Amino acid sequence: MLTEWIVTEIDGKIASISARYGHFAEIAAKVAELPPGSVGSVSTHKITTEELLNMAGKVSWEDFRLFGTKFQVNVWKHLFELEPRLYSYSELAALCDNPLGVRSVAHAVARNPVVYLIPCHLIIPKESMDKAREIRATAESTLFKGSDLYLLDSIDVGEYAYGPEVKREFIKIHLKH
Repeated sequence: MLTEWIVTEIDGKIASISARYGHFAEIAAKVAELPPGSVGSVSTHKITTEELLNMAGKVSWEDFRLFGTKFQVNVWKHLFELEPRLYSYSELAALCDNPLGVRSVAHAVARNPVVYLIPCHLIIPKESMDKAREIRATAESTLFKGSDLYLLDSIDVGEYAYGPEVKREFIKIHLKH
């Protein structure tokens, strides 16, 4: 698991959390396009994974300053408001009132600028959701009854900017809370 994350803030609001400074460059380019005087400060600092996880329970939607299209921000807001469980891209598209726009919703999920706090890691391929349901149905008569965490090692969790191992760890952590 990665141990350090780079937080970029604009006027004290979170614009991105990433393991790479490339996000900072993207945010700086967006800020450069804004009218002069509309931004007071831009800063970055590093936090540990533990600090990131602690932020999750304390942050509200108003704590973000996100740069994206209206559609992307809508998808990110829906992600932020999700109940802690796994969702397919199709389910998320339906929640975003765009059931036919699975690919565009998936693209917005992939562009999520805020690691873990906006839980894009909870979105997995539909085929994996189907397999998880099948395994869960079989497991109802076993010792694993009621626990979904054992499923993670047996399904494809999909793409993630920091690799499937980090995504699996984030899912496990998120679903425990």
